[in-house]
Amino acid sequence: MAFSEIDYTVTDGVATVTLKRPERLNAFTFTMRGELIDAFDRSDADDEVRAVVVTGAGRAFCAGADLSGGGKTFGHGKGELIDGYPRDGGGTVALRIAASLKPVIAAVNGPAVGVGATMTLPMDVCWSAFSGPT
Repeated sequence: MAFSEIDYTVTDGVATVTLKRPERLNAFTFTMRGELIDAFDRSDADDEVRAVVVTGAGRAFCAGADLSGGGKTFGHGKGELIDGYPRDGGGTVALRIAASLKPVIAAVNGPAVGVGATMTLPMDVCWSAFSGPT
């Protein structure tokens, strides 16, 4: 799978996942959801990867859900059942991160709102370089 809303690189045993929508403060989309899950599947399958770092491009980690779709933002009909319970996109990402076989580090480089904050909760380490508004 080619990624359009994240970057995934592996260097010296570290997989770096970068949310890549800086013009929208890395607002979360259904496409990003699928790409994040795929990135964690890749890191788990790669014996060279020893840890995963998740960060955001630009001045934000993640501004939460991309609300530009208006009323259709959460009604795209692609909800999933996991363990018999319906999960939203952010919930499926958080559960996938929690199931990661590798340690996961959140490198929070700016605001983390809504799903942006939620996805950091199952990560093993959360490091913030954000010093507030400038």
